Amino acid sequence: MSTKKDILNLLKHEILNLTLKPGTILSETVLSERFQISRTPLRDVLKQLSIESYIDVYPKKGNLVSYVDLESVEQIIYLRSVLEKDIIKGLSGSLTLKGIMELKKNLEEQKNAIYQEHALEHFLMLDDTFHRTLFILAGHEFLWKLIKFSNVHYERYRRLHMLKQEKLEKILNEHHMILDCMTNHETDKVDELVQHHLREDINSLYLLENFADYIRA
Repeated sequence: MSTKKDILNLLKHEILNLTLKPGTILSETVLSERFQISRTPLRDVLKQLSIESYIDVYPKKGNLVSYVDLESVEQIIYLRSVLEKDIIKGLSGSLTLKGIMELKKNLEEQKNAIYQEHALEHFLMLDDTFHRTLFILAGHEFLWKLIKFSNVHYERYRRLHMLKQEKLEKILNEHHMILDCMTNHETDKVDELVQHHLREDINSLYLLENFADYIRA
């Protein structure tokens, strides 16, 4: 029998990686049978998923995996953009050799991941590690954790935009440019670079043309 925490984390993972697609009905009966758990603790799990916006509860339809909320995505992008511009500027000229080596190692791993069989999963993890490292080096790991806690819509938006290899290559190139800005003290380039890196896709028609069923109306 799985614990409530195990079930919660597994369902979160399946929602974030789109195994459970937006709009999917989460039947209490099916989940109870799947996890061999009674309805009462299962409802606690579903309540927590609802609180964290992983699912929406509708009186007549039941529990549905939440649709990607582009307004929420916009808010997270804005927050990250403001913070990361300041962080990268602050690290420019003060980045330690250890920090540079850590970031370069991560970029080399990103390059190798792009051409692996399951490139997306590994690359997403390394992409997160790159940005988390910037927050840690700047002494703002707590802010990174706050962002990740409110990330259910942005994570799925990001995943859908990273399904093609050329997109991963473009992101890697921009990561190299971010590191170059810091090591070369080119703070004048930071605003435009971060703005493009985080916001390029927000006004793209790609999601509406390919995944309209996943988007909150």
